[in-house]
Amino acid sequence: MTTGIWDRETFVEKLRAIGARAYHDKHPFHVAINEGHLSPEALRGWVANRFYYQRNIPLKDAAILSNCPVREVRRVWIRRILDHDGDANNEGGIEAWLRLGEACGLSWGELMDERHLQPGVRFAVNAYVNFARTQPWPIAIASSLTELFAPDLMSARLAAFEKFYSWIDSRGLDYFRRRITQARRDSDEALTITLEYCDAPELQRGALRALEFKCDVLWSMLDAVHHAYRNC
Repeated sequence: MTTGIWDRETFVEKLRAIGARAYHDKHPFHVAINEGHLSPEALRGWVANRFYYQRNIPLKDAAILSNCPVREVRRVWIRRILDHDGDANNEGGIEAWLRLGEACGLSWGELMDERHLQPGVRFAVNAYVNFARTQPWPIAIASSLTELFAPDLMSARLAAFEKFYSWIDSRGLDYFRRRITQARRDSDEALTITLEYCDAPELQRGALRALEFKCDVLWSMLDAVHHAYRNC
C-alpha cells in the first residue's frame, strides 16, 4: 500500500468517489422525498429535524475559525456564518429554513423548541459540531466537501417540491433556490483550501476520513427521521 502524497487529480478523484458511494441522496428516505412519496406529516418531520442541523452550521463554522491561524482562510470561511445567521441587510439560511417550516405548517416556535427533534438527529449533529471543534482545521474543512454534491441535490429537491408538494407555499422554497448557487461557491472554496492545506499524506487521508464521517452524519440523520416517520 502506497503511503506517499497523491497528486491533486488523484486526491480530488478519491474525494469525489466518496460522494458517489456514500452521499445521502441515495438514502431511501431522500429518494422518497424526490419521488413525491412523503405524507405531509413525514415531510414536516424531515423539515423540523433538518432545522437542528441548519441552526448548528454556524457553530460548526465558528469552531473551524477558532482553530484556524491562517488569516486568508478565515476571511473566506467567515462568510458561511453570515450566510446562515444573516445580518441587518440579508436574511440568512436559518431564517429561510424557518420560513420553509412555516410554509409546511410548522410554527417558528415548534422548530425553535425542538419538540419534533429525534435523538438520533441530535446525536449526529452534535457529533459533527464536536468534530469541527476537535479536529485539525484543514480536516474539519474537508468534512464540508459534501457540498461538492449539493448543487445537483438542491436542484433535484427543488424540482421535487414544486412538482409533488404543491401544498407548500412556493415562497417557502427560497432556501433551496439560494443554496444551489451558494453550495457551488462554497464547495469550490472548500476544495481549494483542502487541496492547498492537506499537503501531507496523513492530512490527505484524514480529509478522506472526514468526508466519509460527514456522509455518515447526513445518512444517520435520515436513518433517525426514516425510523420515526416510516408509518406515516
